[in-house]
Amino acid sequence: MEGFKPRVEDDRLLRGKARFVDDVRPPGYLAAVFVRSPRAFAAISSIDLTAAISYPGVHTVLIAADITSAGVGNVSQPMPQTGRGGAKLKVPFRPALADGRVMHVGQPVALVIADSFALAQEAADHVDIVYDEFPPAVGVRQAIGPEASRLWEEALSNVAIDWPGAVDDPDNEAEVERIIATAAHVATVSAVNQRLVVASMEPRGASAAFDPVDGIYTLRCGTQGAVALRDEVAATLGIADEKVVVITDDVGGAFGMKTPLYPEYIALLVAARMLRRPVHWMSSRSEAFLSDNQARDTVTEGTLALDDDGRFLALRMNVLADMGAFLSTASAFIATSNFARCLSSVYAIPRIAVRVRCVFTNSTPTAPYRGAGRPEANYVIERLVEAASTVTRVDSLTLRRRNMIRPRMLPYRTPVGTTIDSGHFEALLDRALVLGNFTGFPVRKREAIKRGKLRGIGVSCFLEHAGGVPKESAALRFPGNETVIVALGVQATGQGQETAFGRLTAKQLGIPAERVSVVQGDTRLGVPSGGSSTASRSTVTAGAAIVRAVEQVVKIGCKTAADMLETSCSDVEYVDGTFRIKGTDRSVSLFAVAEQAALAAERGEGESLDTAATAETPQTFPNGCHIAEVEIDPETGVVEVVAYNAVDDSGHLLEPVLVEGQIQGGVVQGIGQALFEQAIYDTDTGQLVTGSFTDYAMPRACDVPPIHAVSCPFAATTNPLGVKGAGESGTTGSLAAIMNAIDDALPASAQATIDMPATPAKIWRACMDADVTGYDKVRAARTIAE
Repeated sequence: MEGFKPRVEDDRLLRGKARFVDDVRPPGYLAAVFVRSPRAFAAISSIDLTAAISYPGVHTVLIAADITSAGVGNVSQPMPQTGRGGAKLKVPFRPALADGRVMHVGQPVALVIADSFALAQEAADHVDIVYDEFPPAVGVRQAIGPEASRLWEEALSNVAIDWPGAVDDPDNEAEVERIIATAAHVATVSAVNQRLVVASMEPRGASAAFDPVDGIYTLRCGTQGAVALRDEVAATLGIADEKVVVITDDVGGAFGMKTPLYPEYIALLVAARMLRRPVHWMSSRSEAFLSDNQARDTVTEGTLALDDDGRFLALRMNVLADMGAFLSTASAFIATSNFARCLSSVYAIPRIAVRVRCVFTNSTPTAPYRGAGRPEANYVIERLVEAASTVTRVDSLTLRRRNMIRPRMLPYRTPVGTTIDSGHFEALLDRALVLGNFTGFPVRKREAIKRGKLRGIGVSCFLEHAGGVPKESAALRFPGNETVIVALGVQATGQGQETAFGRLTAKQLGIPAERVSVVQGDTRLGVPSGGSSTASRSTVTAGAAIVRAVEQVVKIGCKTAADMLETSCSDVEYVDGTFRIKGTDRSVSLFAVAEQAALAAERGEGESLDTAATAETPQTFPNGCHIAEVEIDPETGVVEVVAYNAVDDSGHLLEPVLVEGQIQGGVVQGIGQALFEQAIYDTDTGQLVTGSFTDYAMPRACDVPPIHAVSCPFAATTNPLGVKGAGESGTTGSLAAIMNAIDDALPASAQATIDMPATPAKIWRACMDADVTGYDKVRAARTIAE
């Protein structure tokens, strides 16, 4: 791309100079290995540590009693939610090490600490645990059934919360039911968002230490926000925030999975305090499959009512969402509020009713993963539009245009309470149709038939939400040598934040970017408050905080500059890194002012330019239109994505290349969900069947076509930079685009039988079981060609 400058972090990352969790083992550390449950649901009858503890070099083996004696609280620290009739979210106690019973395969039961990992692993293999198994509840449909085992006494029917939408309004539900019952047309879909394994390149790991002198715990691990994780650690340990230090170095991928607190971190901290030695643990890939939070896993029944003209009247969503055995920080919030806030997408739907039941099952907990409720919502809506096209016999593009929110309607308040501030949704649809040469598709389809292939095209319009709470801070420091340090609470996990925030600060200050360095991942940096790099919020919130911090620097610096220039502050202006007297050439540089202000502050005669600012920005609403084309070989069922075109509104672009990369990466993960990925648990035993990359399929480079991603920005009005989130748009838009394309390629009677992932076996069977007219034409064309 013209004018592109390489990311500043790339030299370090590409040359092997990065520092990941396992690269920073503390001096004198002991090795930690977890003993994990091989059972999905069972009582722990006994634990015999005799053989394990007798191994030379083994320092201790921790079990639940050791954690309890340390006064540790609930590892589950979920965001509060209120359900139907004011009922609160059920929050079972999640121990750092299983206490009395195990709730999913892979739950940590014991922690072995030894001189080396080899010794610890050998000793772990000799921890003798006897389990008394119960029938597990696997999958949301089974878990809410009358014969299902009850996982928690406080959760009837295994339901953590029955959520009636943002407003518990029976009248609204009744009105939606009335509209659906009397509507001229009703479209329905049943949509499954299968369970996914996040599978970041770097698995989780951590080092833990304890200083007995000052009573401070230090946790070094891969996070998406050190400040946010510190707060959860402190709450679980029952101590003040200032007694916990969290440090994060480079992070090899996260996608939401590395945001929350995990049981392992607490157990490691307790071990470090007991032994007065640092301890270090690094997950294997096998462990990661069993213990890293997983994602999605929802079943949604969607119903859309339309009038005679094909205008949308009402939408009903009935969702079952699998929480796994325990609640993660945001799992219930994602399934409820995050999901609902994407409704009604880019369409004006007068009435919406939502019911979400969050269900406990004997499986690894689910939590944020790229999109976090947005892909699930958009997928159902766009599938409903296609279903509505069938029942109304109105072209789906016409239906989309007819029902889109118009620019004159903005700001638009949706029935679920969100207010969309900006965008031009039809313009993005038009741009995408041109980019994807939609009008030329019939020619491409005919050409594919000659090659014996079924070709389909799928459109997906979408709108998501990004940014927002909690507050975010940025601190600017002037250490000398004509440099600026930007300290942030958000955390880079591969997005290029050092580049984006460094250049943003330089631009705001009017100085060369080489003068600015970005530091993150340390709760000792003095950042007043910080969330995490989730919800596509970092640029929106941290960017706004940087703008405010720069404003404060200029305001404070003006006083010192006025003294240095022997004039009044009202006569001084700040331009391109200098304070100058208006209308003259008399000026003094920012760094000279910073040096003078620091000296004055030391004497108690003024303020230094070191400052911090906090921003609280409303949400933004990224949106777009993605168009996918697929080709299907009906004799093998293999689906190939042959073209992908994406038009996105991410607001004002600070770094266009980084935004394009985010869109492309999200689309690839969407291709993975649509065609390949699925975490499967055995319904009888609760064992993870797809427990390695041998069984869990991931997209490869050969599965991804060139992704043409272009920007069609309309600036957000909710933050000073006009930016919108970009990190999750690719995933949000891609699922429906690909699955709609598959439906378009298949015979009509085969379409309703395909859930994600659209594997070759499913596609082949659908072709064989369906009305085979289209299939016969393809086979005949291939025969003629041969």
